[in-house]
Amino acid sequence: MAIAFGLASCQTSRYITPPTQTINATLNSTAAEADANFSHDGRYLIYTSDRRSKRSVYLYDLQLRRLIALPGLNQPGSMQSQADISADGRYIVYLSEQLGKSDIFLYDRLTAKSQNLTRDFIGEVQRPSISGNGRFVSFEGDRSGQWDIEIYDRGLGIDLSTPQNLLNPQEP
Repeated sequence: MAIAFGLASCQTSRYITPPTQTINATLNSTAAEADANFSHDGRYLIYTSDRRSKRSVYLYDLQLRRLIALPGLNQPGSMQSQADISADGRYIVYLSEQLGKSDIFLYDRLTAKSQNLTRDFIGEVQRPSISGNGRFVSFEGDRSGQWDIEIYDRGLGIDLSTPQNLLNPQEP
């Protein structure tokens, strides 16, 4: 028994979470953080935070141990949440109510532009997810009166997101 106890107490912690800070420059702040999803290789962590008194989407680079800017994604006067990220971290899907109803948006980190994928969708939407290559976006929709899984195909002519195309950390 004494040997087992001694071995167990020598283990190091597997938590690599940085400490909570009030400066809003790291993973955790003094506000609520939730809805976290990793990129394919685990480099990027996309999540929602209530910091700055508004629900917004944040991207944390585990390799660089810092937040990555997402210019144009978090819109003033609306909340963004439930984000997911493609394999190489280029594409982010998220929920936002910018036009008076909840919609699913796709954000391209290379162009720093968002596209509303459900503008013409009749009904409520929630919980978007993007395929690793960035072509397909699934979400829950209630246009039939119950929650069903919907799949949006971005088409063949898009730039695919693949682990081999990992974004340069200096890019937006």
